[in-house]
Amino acid sequence: MAQPDDAVTNYSQHTHTIESSNLSEQRTVVVQLPKSYQTHPNKRYPVIYRLDGAGNLPLINAVLERLQQNDQAPEVIVVAIESTNRLRDFYPTVNKEPQGPVGEGGGAAKFLAFVEQELMPLVNKQYRTHDYKVIAGASAAGVFALYAMQADPELFQAHIAYSPAVWWNYGAPAKSLNTFVTKAKSINSYVYMNIGEEAGIMRERYDDMQQTMQNSKVPNLRFKSDAFAGVSHNLTSAAGAFNAYHGLFLSKHMPLSALGDDVSSIDAYYQRLSQQWGEQIAPPDRAVRMLGYSLTDNQQFERAIEVFKYNIKNYPKSAYALSALSYGYEMQGNTRQALIQIEAAIAVADDSYPYPDYLKETKTRLQGQL
Repeated sequence: MAQPDDAVTNYSQHTHTIESSNLSEQRTVVVQLPKSYQTHPNKRYPVIYRLDGAGNLPLINAVLERLQQNDQAPEVIVVAIESTNRLRDFYPTVNKEPQGPVGEGGGAAKFLAFVEQELMPLVNKQYRTHDYKVIAGASAAGVFALYAMQADPELFQAHIAYSPAVWWNYGAPAKSLNTFVTKAKSINSYVYMNIGEEAGIMRERYDDMQQTMQNSKVPNLRFKSDAFAGVSHNLTSAAGAFNAYHGLFLSKHMPLSALGDDVSSIDAYYQRLSQQWGEQIAPPDRAVRMLGYSLTDNQQFERAIEVFKYNIKNYPKSAYALSALSYGYEMQGNTRQALIQIEAAIAVADDSYPYPDYLKETKTRLQGQL
């Protein structure tokens, strides 16, 4: 086990050396476990497979920690794959274009076989993994992340490609992805791509691919992209990491934009979130109340009341939930129902509820309006 450095003091890291039959060489990977791994022995975690090694861990940790502090991302296992011959492993085709190293590349299929047949079984056997898997890489590794989606669409549930070097071999990676997306009946994946200040044929081929992705109507594909002016090729992973993971992981605080025409969309959202995070997460009382309050702010009182009622089914003894429904009725102008709900909130409020005076004052005010 590798000793953690200052940047990852609370993480444990384990180094594995694999004799790969697919690659006919020894490969090294570093597996980083979440902070809660030892204290939650029954918990399983999503896995991020990060190409180009453990040098990327500090950035991933910094971004995910900030998201986790705001319930915007789960804890994860990160598998950092050290590189030996990047051009060989990450490009699906051999480059024939004079601009680049002619004769290099073409080993992506073998490298994917190594990941799927040798690396993943080791990780799944030795660690408590959940079946939500992400692959991420930059430049040539970004090309591989996009290739993996085409070669085996169900292997990973998310593909992150920072400034993928799609200029390679007369734009073969871009052409391949365009064809794949155009012909696909469904792509059940999240895809993030970005680009920096690159120009010339790199920018031209990337932009063509980005437009195909952006305009695609293929079902179940979630696509997000960024263009960073003045950011060099080697800094696009740093520039894009927050947006990539913020767009990937569903928040415990369901956004109003995810709310459909009825409350069944709340159940659907938290079912998807639970599948992604690797643990069963019920719609939180406060998160659902915030949805209702947003609707009242928009004067959508009927929808707000429906959401508040839904919340009470999940939290029938919550003074917060009952008070929120009272507020919804009051905003609608239904003072009698508002009074009934505030009285119910007073009845269930115990000593831990911090706003008893508010409940009493609201009751008095509502009684005065009848």
